[in-house]
Amino acid sequence: MGVILAVVGLLFGVKVGLDWQSSQQKSAARMTKNQDQTLTIFNWGDYIDPTLIHEFEQKTGYHVDYETFDSNEAMFTKIEQGGTRYDLAIPSDYMIQKMRAANLLEPLDYHELKDLQEYDPELMNQPFDPGNRYSLPYFWGTLGIVYNDQDVAADELKTWNDLWNPKWNQSVMLYDSARDVMGVGLASNDDDINSTNMSELLAAKGRLDALMPNVKAIVGDEIKMYMVQNEAKIAVDFSGDAQQMLAQNSHLHYVLPQGRGNMWFDNMVIPKTVRNKKAAYAFINFLADPTHAAKNAEYTGYSTPNVGAKQLLPAVVKNNPDFYPSQQTLKKLTVYQDLGLDWTTTYNDLYLEFKMNNHR
Repeated sequence: MGVILAVVGLLFGVKVGLDWQSSQQKSAARMTKNQDQTLTIFNWGDYIDPTLIHEFEQKTGYHVDYETFDSNEAMFTKIEQGGTRYDLAIPSDYMIQKMRAANLLEPLDYHELKDLQEYDPELMNQPFDPGNRYSLPYFWGTLGIVYNDQDVAADELKTWNDLWNPKWNQSVMLYDSARDVMGVGLASNDDDINSTNMSELLAAKGRLDALMPNVKAIVGDEIKMYMVQNEAKIAVDFSGDAQQMLAQNSHLHYVLPQGRGNMWFDNMVIPKTVRNKKAAYAFINFLADPTHAAKNAEYTGYSTPNVGAKQLLPAVVKNNPDFYPSQQTLKKLTVYQDLGLDWTTTYNDLYLEFKMNNHR
């Protein structure tokens, strides 16, 4: 009897083991299937028309997990740590250069890409990614000046140096970004905004200190709210943010200062941690469609790199030289480069000293 019970117990154990193994296999299969149908995107906040994500899901059957970051540095750290396996990310120019050097990006397979003819050739092959081996443009733009015509005349802000006019005491809001504010200081001295010359950087810091009496506040994204609500006369901000402000307040205008300045890019990349490369290419191709790209551009306010999409935009936007500058103007602008840890730290330290002076 004991032998019979032992055999029955053994057979029962085998059956339980097989059932558990089968359950685990089914669970793993479901997980793999879910991963195959999920696209994980890492992007800046409020930087895509949400209806496009829904449309993509409806059209392709993929589910989109959409996460956001508030700085290139935070994005880099999270991807480098590899905690979340992002399929697609949208870093900026200099950060793409840094990610390439850190071997964090997958080379693009051009056989998987569609509508490449829609990308403006003038916006391709940038120094941070020669030949676009690792990235394709998502949006691009400039750093400029927003002003309120109730307080500022159209001809009073033609160059960066006009910000130093004593007339603008406590009137200028700056976007809280070391690279951009230091860039304004360098450009005002007609120096390279990627300068690694210490005397030029100190001179830029000196220029910024001289600007301090005119600085009303140094803030982040809330700069848009302040300008829309007429709480400041002038702001240094990005062209896309400016477009959003202009849409909400008819007294606001954007100007791209003459001379040196910044032209920036946010590009789509596929991180090395990618799980669903097929879905990543599907999304890139979805956004390359001019109709989708135009819809995205109208939502965000940023300049589209898509030739067909630009033609679909309102004439008041696509024909505005401050948002779509001429090639002659663009040649005077510079894209940020990755300066390496030491020089990045120097920029940040000088900027922090400037900010501390603002709070005294």
